[in-house]
Amino acid sequence: MKKLIALALFAFGCATVVPTVAADRRFPLSSPDGTINVDIRVGEDISFAVKLDGRPVVERVDLSVALRDRVLGKSPVFKGKRSGAVDEVLRPHIPMKFSEIDRRYNYLTLDFADGYSVEFRAFDTGVAYRFVTELDGKIDILDEEFAAKFAPSSMVHIQPMSGGFRSSCEEPYEHLRLGDWSPLDKMSTLPLLVESDGAWVLISESGLLDYAGMQLKGDGNGGVRSIFAHYPLETRPYVRRSDRRLDIVRSADYIVRTDGTRLFPWRYFAVSRDLGGIALNTLTTQLAPESAVEDLSWVRPGQVVWEWWNGAVVYGPDVDFVSGQNTATYKYYIDFAAEHGIPYLLLDEGWAADTRNPFEASSRVDIPELVKYGKERGVGLFLWLSWLTVEENFDLFRTFADWGVKGVKIDFMDRSDQWMVNFYERVASAAAANRLLVAFHGAYKPSGLEGKYPNVLAYEGVRGMEFMDRCLPSNSIWLPFMRNAVGPMDYTPGAMVSMQPEVYASKRPNAASIGTRAYQMALYTLFETGFQMLADNPSIYKREAECTDFISRVPVTWDETRVLAADAGRCVAVAKRKGTTWFVAAVNGDNRTDWRKLELTFDFLDKDATYDVTSVADGINAPQQAMDYRIVRDRASYGDKRTLRLARNGGWTARFERR
Repeated sequence: MKKLIALALFAFGCATVVPTVAADRRFPLSSPDGTINVDIRVGEDISFAVKLDGRPVVERVDLSVALRDRVLGKSPVFKGKRSGAVDEVLRPHIPMKFSEIDRRYNYLTLDFADGYSVEFRAFDTGVAYRFVTELDGKIDILDEEFAAKFAPSSMVHIQPMSGGFRSSCEEPYEHLRLGDWSPLDKMSTLPLLVESDGAWVLISESGLLDYAGMQLKGDGNGGVRSIFAHYPLETRPYVRRSDRRLDIVRSADYIVRTDGTRLFPWRYFAVSRDLGGIALNTLTTQLAPESAVEDLSWVRPGQVVWEWWNGAVVYGPDVDFVSGQNTATYKYYIDFAAEHGIPYLLLDEGWAADTRNPFEASSRVDIPELVKYGKERGVGLFLWLSWLTVEENFDLFRTFADWGVKGVKIDFMDRSDQWMVNFYERVASAAAANRLLVAFHGAYKPSGLEGKYPNVLAYEGVRGMEFMDRCLPSNSIWLPFMRNAVGPMDYTPGAMVSMQPEVYASKRPNAASIGTRAYQMALYTLFETGFQMLADNPSIYKREAECTDFISRVPVTWDETRVLAADAGRCVAVAKRKGTTWFVAAVNGDNRTDWRKLELTFDFLDKDATYDVTSVADGINAPQQAMDYRIVRDRASYGDKRTLRLARNGGWTARFERR
């Protein structure tokens, strides 16, 4: 995934001759620009605090790992330290925010007796740490302590897990005073966002391999603590949906059984003075492992036409066949995709005769014919599968590659215990070996696997448009600062039927979304993914030709990203560049008034150029009739200002093409 250009790399270290019991030793560590300072303390335990511009933003973090015979990090015996700095450039194979990432950090590794170390990194955008062990054989990890303390008056923004450890991570966000988040309340999945004393802190993890995913709970006093699912030992089929779920009936007393010599997952805090800095952070990518796939020439992200949300019912004067999940309909989708340069078609649940058998298509669907038809037109096929079907038929990757399929969408994992985390990696590895792309649905957040296997294009883990009237702009406005801030997501935008919430009524195949047409179109630039859906019906897209032309030209990878405005829970505006073309998106999740004014300055444009601008804005009646929009064509130059009027649940988006 990453090609590195080392601009500077140096290290220096020292170690005590005789190990000593640490007695309140303190180790300072600062970010390269000096704005973030970490005070690491080693005494009876290991902890650290984080300051931004000299002000505390994380008051204390306690860390330890409990094994069967000892607890790493408790009564530590200090042996020595190693420190240094790294300054290099990452070039991600699939760039979500930047095609080049300046990876600059200072590091400090503390070595302890009992065969373990703790490595810290201080970036200009945050702080990360991980345990490193060099122990013999296998080890059982009974628990891991991650306990972070903030001011109790801090606000915390969480995604609660309503089903305990079983969660598709699709719940809406909740926003509460951190001191009011009780240990008896629901746990939260990662990422988690804290607003503390004028600073913002995003907590997540990267390098999650052969381990259990971390969740967090409040302690009721301004702190958050880690909690992990224990390793499942015995399962049984879930009676109502045995094709996609197993119930865990017995678990081990450990969370992880793993190699004694290993790198643990990174725990990180993205830190920023403003909310925009959180949206721009790239720490998941910077902390991810290197690519295990040498040849990435076949890994091509792109837009996708999709038939599930719109019911696969096409219609109009050019349709002379009975539509549905059948070969004729899918050829119609392929023709539409080819016309607009869209590289993929996803066949969702229903393409197979039986969801438990991935080798036999429905009698209505001719996969070889569709592969051939798509190949002739430059459109590849993705096939939907439940995770349990994949697990029971792991040789399907070779078969699908032989068929000529380009990728798979795997659904309903709904867990992040060690077994399931390892399932993700086994899928990514087997798919890569057969040159297949992967999109995970019903999935936890990106945690670095997509760095090791760049053929993983997206994870869902979001309340997306499939939730119909429960997918609200007031919730989606948080995605750039939470879920999408840690990696690619599968939200499935593209609705051409738009409604305000008080008049919402829809059902497939007449699917609709909440939010204005301009809002819906802005999501293509705002949201980041390597697998961006056009969720609506090709029949409607053909009638809405101007809108279709606009969204089908929005890239899925970017050279540069800037945040132009960020008002927590209310409004966000971003500008993104691909080559010499800029795309801008602004959305309004604030429903207190019909209209919101937002002034943008086009200071991201080249100073010596003029740009042709195509913009999509809310129409004058959009607060009542969400379908009302205007397309405007004009010109712009560096420094021009534009005052936008965003309707409630509305938006604005534009394409700036250099003349």
